[in-house]
Amino acid sequence: MSGREALLVTHTGRRDCADHARAITADLLKAGFTVRMANDEMLALELPGVVPVAGPSAADGVEIVLALGGDGTLLRAAEMARPAKAPLLGINLGKVGFLAEAEIDDLDHAVRCVVDGAYTVDERLTVEVAVEQDGLPVLRSWALNEVSVEKGARERMLELLVEVDGRSLSRYGCDGVVCATPTGSTAYAFSAGGPVVWPEVEALLVVPISAHALFSRALVTAPTSTITITVDPYTTSAVACCDGRRVFDVAAGAVVTVRRGELPVRVVRLHPQPFTDRLVAKFGLPVDGWRGSA
Repeated sequence: MSGREALLVTHTGRRDCADHARAITADLLKAGFTVRMANDEMLALELPGVVPVAGPSAADGVEIVLALGGDGTLLRAAEMARPAKAPLLGINLGKVGFLAEAEIDDLDHAVRCVVDGAYTVDERLTVEVAVEQDGLPVLRSWALNEVSVEKGARERMLELLVEVDGRSLSRYGCDGVVCATPTGSTAYAFSAGGPVVWPEVEALLVVPISAHALFSRALVTAPTSTITITVDPYTTSAVACCDGRRVFDVAAGAVVTVRRGELPVRVVRLHPQPFTDRLVAKFGLPVDGWRGSA
């Protein structure tokens, strides 16, 4: 089939990545695909026959985006796939790879599914974040996993006021607050004590980090909710972090607003798998219990 294109995003810091990337590229080229790759990755891995691309439009018009690495690589690939509305397939080279659909042992099968179009696509809810200072817009960004507002100085506690849908909820002395999607419920929000939320559930999570407050429970709000975090004018400065990748300084007195994103991330599924099974496999949960371990 002519006219088929794929974008390959890799983790160039792994020594074994080059061989796997070459195998994927060779199979896709043989199947008639045009394979794109970011300039710096292509040079680092020395892949022949690949079209170099750069910038936010790298995935425009592609049939699929393949992310070869861990969750960090997949989140980087999501930044390119989302605006192009391209489906994203994660192939795990990392330790957990919760967002990945395939393990490296399934590489040949995964590429065959791509070539044959034998996959389905799920849409994952995202969040958008806007920061205002003195009523003026300062920045806008988005996240697939979470947006966190955290203290900028290690030695100082952060004072935050959290509101939901325009109503004050609680004021926290804390290390920060995580606003997560269901996809991100197994990432930073989970480490901060938040609940695991099935991906099919549409909701937004609010999880305080090390809060000095009587009410410091994680919250699950409606997907239509608007979450507002105000950094106290008399507290220390803060930082806003999107998916652990994009970090912005947030001054005292700033207002951070988080709501559902207009564009989802489209994630490839090669075969139906209950989320419970993925949870057990990725976290190594002891389903047999100690009595069942011979």
